[in-house]
Amino acid sequence: MKHELIVLPYPANALEPVISETTINLHHGKHLATYVNNLNNLIQGTKFENADLETIVRESDGALFNNAGQTLNHNYYFTQFAPKSEGRPSGRLLKAIEEAWGSFENFRSEFETAATSLFGSGWAWLAADKEGKLQITKEQNAGNPVAKGLKPILGIDVWEHAYYLDYQNRRADHLKELWKIISWAEVEKRY
Repeated sequence: MKHELIVLPYPANALEPVISETTINLHHGKHLATYVNNLNNLIQGTKFENADLETIVRESDGALFNNAGQTLNHNYYFTQFAPKSEGRPSGRLLKAIEEAWGSFENFRSEFETAATSLFGSGWAWLAADKEGKLQITKEQNAGNPVAKGLKPILGIDVWEHAYYLDYQNRRADHLKELWKIISWAEVEKRY
């Protein structure tokens, strides 16, 4: 199975000023494209040649895991944004967030803390277990909750390439702005 670079569901400038067109072009068109190309080269002739991304992430390690993980992570990342957010989830997802954290505001605060406090490069995730119970995970480098048997719901990239051109070293500022472009309708489909 050949893995493809996902097509963005919005124009490259649609997330401005939260994420600039320059950042989108580099992050999607260069970083993610490289992960996809590396992944396709690495799976040739292996047991993963016809595997989906989640299987590769669950069962691989090393360079193969890193490129599959980053491809899967970025697929979630880029498709969870929209030029205008609904502001917060609704329905079942909002109820689960309120059960886990007491309020959406508490969840946001804890999620931002997790993402801000992740040392180095990686990802902060809202994930669900098999019963639908939510948790926030912090994953180093290419980590994804799939590797732990969890279902990814919302993932935020805290590698510097995701924000440095627009926010320099101000990761926390970037995280606060991202809420303005989260497509909760898309995120809720994952739950």
